[in-house]
Amino acid sequence: MVEPRHELLDLLRTRSLRRGDFVLASGRRSTYYIDCRLTTMSGPGQRLIGQLGLALLEQHGWHPDCVGGLTLGADPVAYAIAHTAALAGRSLDAFTVRKEAKGHGTGRLIEGADLAGRSVVIVEDVITTGGSALQAIAATRTAGARVLGVVAVVDRNEGGRQRLEADGWTVLSLTTAEELLA
Repeated sequence: MVEPRHELLDLLRTRSLRRGDFVLASGRRSTYYIDCRLTTMSGPGQRLIGQLGLALLEQHGWHPDCVGGLTLGADPVAYAIAHTAALAGRSLDAFTVRKEAKGHGTGRLIEGADLAGRSVVIVEDVITTGGSALQAIAATRTAGARVLGVVAVVDRNEGGRQRLEADGWTVLSLTTAEELLA
């Protein structure tokens, strides 16, 4: 039987890793692209990310009330972890940080949970520069949440982790780009 972490690596390599010439959201050029959503939005990916993500939180002694991050990359990661927690009898809500507040209805920037006074973990599909995580951290802190740290499915090891850690945040990842490229 394949260990869940190796199964996730195989799934990411098969579904999400592309080689070629790409311009990343940061504006940098890369010889590979990780379209993590092709994994995070799949049934097998949801199962594995939920299982491994929840285990990673527990290994590091993080017991958040909520998990979430900047839409769209963080959404399936948060939902997978929250769903897995529910299956294990744990209460854990998911939330989404919009890129900007809605211009209609409630005008909310954060959807899915009231974060005031709650502990949260920011999740990401891929960390490159750390900008999305920092944006989510700022929004959740403004909403009154206590941020425990950041969890990513993949760390590209291109400075994002270091940028977040320089701001005092602990960053954990399920895998790295180097592992996927090996």
